[in-house]
Amino acid sequence: MKRSSVLALAFVVSSLPAFAASLATAARSVIPHEVQQIINVDYRRMKNSDTAMQMKAKLMPPNMRQFEDALKDIGVVVDRDMDQITLASFRTKGGLQIIGIAQGTFPRKKIYAKLHKDKIKGKKMNGSIVYPMSGGMSMVFLDNWTMLFGNRSAVKAALDARDGSGMSLNANEEITDMIASVDRGTVWSVLDSKGTQTMLKSALGTASNLKEYDTLKDHLTGSHYTMDFDHGIDFDLKVVTSDNMTAATLSSVLKAGLLFKKMNASKTEKTAIDDTDVKSDADKLVVHFKADDESFQALLDSPMFAAVTH
Repeated sequence: MKRSSVLALAFVVSSLPAFAASLATAARSVIPHEVQQIINVDYRRMKNSDTAMQMKAKLMPPNMRQFEDALKDIGVVVDRDMDQITLASFRTKGGLQIIGIAQGTFPRKKIYAKLHKDKIKGKKMNGSIVYPMSGGMSMVFLDNWTMLFGNRSAVKAALDARDGSGMSLNANEEITDMIASVDRGTVWSVLDSKGTQTMLKSALGTASNLKEYDTLKDHLTGSHYTMDFDHGIDFDLKVVTSDNMTAATLSSVLKAGLLFKKMNASKTEKTAIDDTDVKSDADKLVVHFKADDESFQALLDSPMFAAVTH
């Protein structure tokens, strides 16, 4: 920008929320206490990397794609208006629910005009106006920069957490502590013990049937990971366990799982497995993977990658 615009820019920025990749207060307040997993994607930083955008196209969970489509239907231009999106799955008496929280600079007047034109009327819930969206979802503005969406019962649970009828993420010290260690990543996620068990079972594949893993799974207390794309891709995963022995044994099981996968892997896949560092550090399993853009883009098109991510 021109030097003469700096003061004006500073004034405008000072009136906007500080998004970064961390969760704003409005987002934290609506995530219920019994959260199983939070996934956060910084759209602004993703757009700066072709590799990141290709990965997003390959890896985007069905729920995130559904949320994006619903936002587009009410007039949101995702690539322009959205800064980040957060998906949070949480446990209720009726089972696992999921909400999406979009943060950005949204054209509220145009959105309300489109809702009016399409004869979409909102209904009051917990003092807020909730609008129906496509795909059976509902949407509500939490403030000028934050939208909450999901099915109606999930939105109700989220608003209950915000209004004090239920407990929110702010009361879950275990999860909030993990968020603080990863929330500067372009893509980051935190999982509780049950979410970690599910994630590792999927990652281990055949190795999850080993007797050692069956013994270890009840000693997993949580996990978190980040993905960054400043120079190729950097992936860092830490699984928190109850003790040093569990972490060391889990490291051995994961290494065995990688060996199983390597037996039938392509050359590209074998290189990726060789570039994956697995070790234990005190009570944590630590996994690090790094690849340049060209190598990772080749991995995205591999059969093994497709099998793992779909």
